Amino acid sequence: MVDETQTWADQPAAERSPREDRPQTGARHRQWRGRRESASSSSADSTDARSHSGEGCYAALDLGTNNCRLLIARPTANGFRVVDAFSRIVRLGEGLICSGRLGEAAMTRAVDALGVCASKIRNRRIAGARLIATEACRSAVNGADFIQRVEDETGLKLEIVERETEARLAAAGCTPLVDPYSDGAVLFDIGGGSTEVVWLDRVETCDGGPPSAVIRAWVSVPLGVVTVAERHGGVKVTRDDFEAMVNEFTPHLEGFVKAVGPHNCGRLHLLGTSGTVTTIAGVHLDLPRYDRSQVDGTWLGAEQVRVVVDRLIAMPFSERAANPCIGAERADLVLAGCAILESVRRAFPCDRLRVADRGLREGILVELMRADGVWRQRAVPETRVDR
Repeated sequence: MVDETQTWADQPAAERSPREDRPQTGARHRQWRGRRESASSSSADSTDARSHSGEGCYAALDLGTNNCRLLIARPTANGFRVVDAFSRIVRLGEGLICSGRLGEAAMTRAVDALGVCASKIRNRRIAGARLIATEACRSAVNGADFIQRVEDETGLKLEIVERETEARLAAAGCTPLVDPYSDGAVLFDIGGGSTEVVWLDRVETCDGGPPSAVIRAWVSVPLGVVTVAERHGGVKVTRDDFEAMVNEFTPHLEGFVKAVGPHNCGRLHLLGTSGTVTTIAGVHLDLPRYDRSQVDGTWLGAEQVRVVVDRLIAMPFSERAANPCIGAERADLVLAGCAILESVRRAFPCDRLRVADRGLREGILVELMRADGVWRQRAVPETRVDR
């Protein structure tokens, strides 16, 4: 299980050798440290409430095709501290590609998880929140009905976002990990039902907060680990099966590659945010249990990625399920994710891949806090007031 309350940190590649393939962590630049805090006794009257005092918390919820995830954070001087989090695999999109509908069992699992999220949100004084649903609810014929059910049963008002919004939020959350001395990064976010690929730069901001994303081009592909695994199988995967998954995804990148135009992959790097890339990093590091602090910001060389993917393809299902960085709930999905990653790597054969255990929810938090001017306020010298 991922510890969601660890560091949200900018660890720039510039502080380390840009060609060194060893996984590296622990940079000293612009750290946002996270720790668990006790719950506030007050609760929000509405998740849409706004406070410019900087004392409240902000909430970001992402209901995807596979996972339900929540982050609650409090602004700090130049970032934020996560004070509570929740993540559960719900497989909301299970069977969606065949039926076109969200199944009853899947919806019940999701509502149960969202009930936990609602309780956590009520236990905090929320200054701002954004609660989003992505590909499963976008594509299901009963997606809107399910959103109404969620509101009726949990009180949470979820917003079904467009793919462009999903790409922008992922970019906002991951931009601190773009090497500022490169020509940019090709960010990919492999979800359960869709995959967003973004060519982005980063710019430092004037408000003291995290750097902002500059998106040059983006594409959203309606294929993710759940949809690909259901179509090709995820338990017994041969090399031919794996190549079939890669070949299904590859044509969806052709327009994006043309939009990027001529580029020097030696001056770009890949930046991956998803369970797929964090799993690859954890397996590469031979972690006895998943540890976000060792994974987020890690650099992997192209050969290191290839070795891990080949190792995963060769593993029997039981061994994948027993691996502490994969687990039984994701063992049938990880190779579909690796196939999507391989398609991206073939389109952009960069030497370096940076692993991000952060993404869409962090992007929501950054956008909410920036809109409320929390970092501008902290940039002004404080006047002490006795209370």
